[in-house]
Amino acid sequence: MALQVLYLSETCNMSLEDALTATLSETGAESSVKKFASHLAAGVNENKPRIDELLVKYAQNWDLKRMAAVDRNILRLSTYEILFDTDTPLSVIIDEAIEVAKTFSTDDSGKFVNGILDKIKSERASAS
Repeated sequence: MALQVLYLSETCNMSLEDALTATLSETGAESSVKKFASHLAAGVNENKPRIDELLVKYAQNWDLKRMAAVDRNILRLSTYEILFDTDTPLSVIIDEAIEVAKTFSTDDSGKFVNGILDKIKSERASAS
């Protein structure tokens, strides 16, 4: 759901609040799931400049605008979790990001996401 919110906000040029309302009102998910999705989307939004800076740094030869919107937002969401929501183990964050990329993006997206997140995970250690 957090990925849907971020994608909707970016591709439809909606505010995060409007994207949250549109996405969360359309689902029958439990309130705890909605709350967590809201937390993640807001965290990405709040830390987007730092997250995008790291994506540019580690996605060598890739401009953020050239990335598929789904891939870009998977990377933003995962980078947020790696750096700021550190209760989740790195392996879980990266494995989930790869699976989401394989499911919702191109055949090569899983490898692309894995390669970038593998580099970004070193930032967690240096931030500690």
